[in-house]
Formats: sequence, structure tokens, C-alpha cells
Amino acid sequence: MNENKLIGTIGIVIGSILTILGIFFIFPLIYGLPILLISLFILFNKKEDEIEQIKKL
Repeated sequence: MNENKLIGTIGIVIGSILTILGIFFIFPLIYGLPILLISLFILFNKKEDEIEQIKKL
């Protein structure tokens, strides 16, 4: 499994749990939403997976 998919999936799970707990308490919501958004960005970022081709002169 790709590292980006693994980290993104773990982050989404943790962020979702903290966001759900944020319904009852405000403190987990402060951390849950940014973790969730950053994890979604990591999971769906395709630019990092591309390898730049080196041009030979």
C-alpha cells in the first residue's frame, strides 16, 4: 500500500472520530477538522506521485 494512501486513510479515520466527538465537546473539533482536511488533501494529491523525467541533453 502506498504511504500516501495509508497516512491519508489513518488521518481520515482519526479526524472523523475527533469531528464526531466535537459534537459533544468543542476541544476535539479544533483538532478534528484540520486533520480531516489535511488527510483528504494527502489522499487525493496526485502530483506527488508523478516522477519528473530528467531531460538528457
